[in-house]
Amino acid sequence: MLARRMSRRTFRRLITASVTVAVLALGGCTGSDDDAKSAPGTGPSVIAPGKPGEAAETLSAEDAAKQRSDDDTPNSADLDYARMMIEHHTQAIEMTELAPKHASSTPVKRLAERIAASQGPEIETMKAWLKNHGGDKKSDKGSGEHHHDVMPGMATDAQLKTLRAAKGKAFDELFLKLMITHHNGAITMATDVLSQGNNIQIGEMADDVIAQQTSEISRMREM
Repeated sequence: MLARRMSRRTFRRLITASVTVAVLALGGCTGSDDDAKSAPGTGPSVIAPGKPGEAAETLSAEDAAKQRSDDDTPNSADLDYARMMIEHHTQAIEMTELAPKHASSTPVKRLAERIAASQGPEIETMKAWLKNHGGDKKSDKGSGEHHHDVMPGMATDAQLKTLRAAKGKAFDELFLKLMITHHNGAITMATDVLSQGNNIQIGEMADDVIAQQTSEISRMREM
């Protein structure tokens, strides 16, 4: 999981660094007129590390810069991740809203507050991202109940009904059990988009989900 996150960010950093070195090398050259008239495409080359599972490429500085600038275009994995994670986060917030009146444990109540405080703004960020990239309309896969079936970690209607009816220690235990499963599902989705997606901002959001929810799972298991 860490390797996939590192490979995505490292790829872009190495492209940036390689292009910078190539441009500096070109700027420092004071060749003859014959050099200036040489065929296009000559000059410093850039070794662009391949994405996971792909071989490295040798590119001109111009081609590498173009590849870097085009590399951020969202693909279907990015769009689907944002749409589904909005729904995924929304269910988590619905669960946390039960804690103030149903939980008996102060740590559980505080955890619920932290989850809501972090995931609420994340929902708004993803909605804004979708709008900016023309993905705020329904996808071909549909939404709502259909997405519910393909999102890992989502609580079933029956589980939510049981959670709403529980109080005290019974609520605390079920809440933690369902939320750990829910967080694990979010980590799975984030890990998948890091290997399948293409957009930098979505990748950064997925990194944040993995880091934050991994930490919260550890905290919940200690409760």
